[in-house]
Amino acid sequence: MRYFISIVLVALSINANAADVMVMDAYVRATPPGAMNSAAFMTLHNHSASEKALVSAETTAAKVVELHNHVNENGVMKMRQVAGGIKLPAHGMVTLQPGGLHVMLMGLSQDLKEGNAITLTLHFDDGSSQGLTVPVKNTVKPMQMHHH
Repeated sequence: MRYFISIVLVALSINANAADVMVMDAYVRATPPGAMNSAAFMTLHNHSASEKALVSAETTAAKVVELHNHVNENGVMKMRQVAGGIKLPAHGMVTLQPGGLHVMLMGLSQDLKEGNAITLTLHFDDGSSQGLTVPVKNTVKPMQMHHH
């Protein structure tokens, strides 16, 4: 009986750590049919008194999932994998957004159509993880026709 109780306490502590980070406004960019890559964006709010880091993510919607950032190299914007994870300051927020930090989805296993959703699991440096259902959104605004 004592063994069972210790397992339950460990499971509760892992879930408590994941609750330290609140995920807000998460979405995945919709893609045209046959596209191979997309990205997920969100705001991460660290409610704990210590720094945390998002170290990886996974989904069945893509073969490879990496944490990326856009960096300016000699006037040219390039996408780079983030080494060591995305730092989340104590009691702070980090926004993953187009043109900045994001979760890169490569080798898509399905078309990402607006209105659908994917599952995404975030993994943090303290060993905790958080599963999400993330909506697919079309972020490209349709061209407007102007009549003269």
